[in-house]
Amino acid sequence: MSMYLTQLDAHSLRFPSVDHALEEPNGLLAIGGDLTPPRLLAAYRRGIFPWFEPHRPVLWWSPDPRGVLLPEQIHEGRSTRRLWRRGQFDIWINRDFNRIIEGCAAPRRTADSTWIGSEMISAYKRLHEQGDAHSIEIWQGGEPVAGLYGLSLGRVFCGESIFSRIDGGARLALMALCRHFCAHGGALIDTQMQNPFLATMGIEEWPRRRFLDALSHLQHEPLHAGCWTTRQVHYD
Repeated sequence: MSMYLTQLDAHSLRFPSVDHALEEPNGLLAIGGDLTPPRLLAAYRRGIFPWFEPHRPVLWWSPDPRGVLLPEQIHEGRSTRRLWRRGQFDIWINRDFNRIIEGCAAPRRTADSTWIGSEMISAYKRLHEQGDAHSIEIWQGGEPVAGLYGLSLGRVFCGESIFSRIDGGARLALMALCRHFCAHGGALIDTQMQNPFLATMGIEEWPRRRFLDALSHLQHEPLHAGCWTTRQVHYD
């Protein structure tokens, strides 16, 4: 099948088949459109996500292979479990989504810029307000020191970004997500791509078709009630 980059119709929420995604760069499928909640949800339900530089046209991706994590199979590691058991952090669901996405958007120690621009921040804040985007948050001394955010599609959590201002914070946030999500019936975490950090946490690479098949049915299966209710969580 031929592969080409599609220009999205501004007046339609239709996306091309992911079979048309480019091989290089891996998964680039379409350009244009906007970041309205209906378009974003239409994309994620088809295994497509936006990723682009601020002040540039929106780019839409569906890579092959796809990074995924089965929450019950996360590699927690002894140091992360010790950090968890010390009880020096408060772990929250959706306490302050805005500060978490802004923490993810802040420049990193290893980079001066970020791909999460103001347009992306506004878009995902709207998704959070309507109950589709959520945050896992690590707090200490009244401040969020690590966290992640993403979208919930039934029993699938589509992870978007993670940040940490403390040693081990990103691992702690991902562990908290896996324990909480699994306890409420979650089955699959979409990490989009593989990278060295995620590989240490147990992320696998699935062929795109396998991921899409799992997404097609899991997104229609409900989580246990109250999964994303704002609250502090505690686990042994």
